[in-house]
Amino acid sequence: MQQKNTPTDIDTLMAGIGRAARAAAAELAVAPSYQKDAALNAAARALRESVPSVLAANAKDLESARNAGRPASFIDRLALDEKRIEAIAVGLEEIARLDDPVGQVMAEWTRPNKLRFERVRVPLGVIGIIYESRPNVTADAGGLCLKSGNAAILRGGSESHHSSRAIHACIVAGLRAAQLPEAAIQLVPTTDREAVGAMLRGLDGNIDVIVPRGGKSLVGRVQEEARVPVFAHLEGICHTYVDRGADIDEAVCVVVNAKMRRTGVCGATECLLVDQGAPADFLPRLVTALLEAGCEVRGDEPTQAVDARVKAAAPDDYGHEFLDAIIAVKVVDGVDEAIAHIARYGSQHTDAILTWCTGTAERFVKHVDSAIVVVNASTQFADGGEFGFGAEIGISTGRMHARGPVGVEQLTTFKYVVRGAGQVRPV
Repeated sequence: MQQKNTPTDIDTLMAGIGRAARAAAAELAVAPSYQKDAALNAAARALRESVPSVLAANAKDLESARNAGRPASFIDRLALDEKRIEAIAVGLEEIARLDDPVGQVMAEWTRPNKLRFERVRVPLGVIGIIYESRPNVTADAGGLCLKSGNAAILRGGSESHHSSRAIHACIVAGLRAAQLPEAAIQLVPTTDREAVGAMLRGLDGNIDVIVPRGGKSLVGRVQEEARVPVFAHLEGICHTYVDRGADIDEAVCVVVNAKMRRTGVCGATECLLVDQGAPADFLPRLVTALLEAGCEVRGDEPTQAVDARVKAAAPDDYGHEFLDAIIAVKVVDGVDEAIAHIARYGSQHTDAILTWCTGTAERFVKHVDSAIVVVNASTQFADGGEFGFGAEIGISTGRMHARGPVGVEQLTTFKYVVRGAGQVRPV
């Protein structure tokens, strides 16, 4: 029987992880691009070579999840297969091909006294990532931190512990092959919840920022207890508004994709808003397409009148993140009511408008205060890879430092370099 760790044991363990990460961060901050890229490419090769062991580890996690009665959407987020593992490996290679943000000169100018000023990108330092059932985050987060010169402390959920360990072993193999410190990307070896508390307390000043990836309870705890800055979003309550100026054939295709491509991702549309001024066939075609795609539709009275299979929407269905094949539908009086609905019920994650009326689209873009606002496309493009960032460490809905997909550039800060030639400041 495994002995349970005591709080003192956890504190000692985590303090050591923090110190090792800080030392590794100092080395990573000055590592050349070719060395970081070599580590990422070697990690991708190791992952491909380790497919059987990664799948075996994932099978253990899936068995535990099924025995615990986890829903299908949870199982989908947790599950790996050869295709998904290949996608993780490709993601690491794509990160390696990105421009290295470290050392980039963001701005430069010269003052009348001939002092030359530069604003230069530098890593944040040590990033703590706390996540739940997505084992791919181990590689995505580790790879992005490595590329941007940051050390990472990864704390995966107990649900994905075996999978995360198998993937992390490949990341470590990449670091070793490139002669970078193995402590640059560490995976917390315990599932004890006290390890999360230790990270939120900052590990004696050794964590510079926390990134939570998970459900509302996890992110809420992090935002409430963290003593270090947090990049976070509470929920992905994403809306798609179909305006009277939309192309209905296009809208049907986009809406079904926005909801059903992958229902468990944070960019999935959870609420469909339809303009009451749209042609009469808009609402029936949208609702029928969703129902035929296997989606449960919960709607207001006009939506229920379209099809007997539509269930009555409860008040809390609006503003709810289903993460499942369920969508709330509401008929609204034009773009202004859509904007007001999103302001009331949205989570400032990703919201879309479908219309070919330029004025209406620009009004939506101007007034919807979300991290990502989409015009005539699926909300499921809320992904760092789709933005050309290679991958993302998360979607930040806050306003401080980073907003939207957090990629390598967003994982840097800056310093000022001032170059002179003996200038002194007058008394």
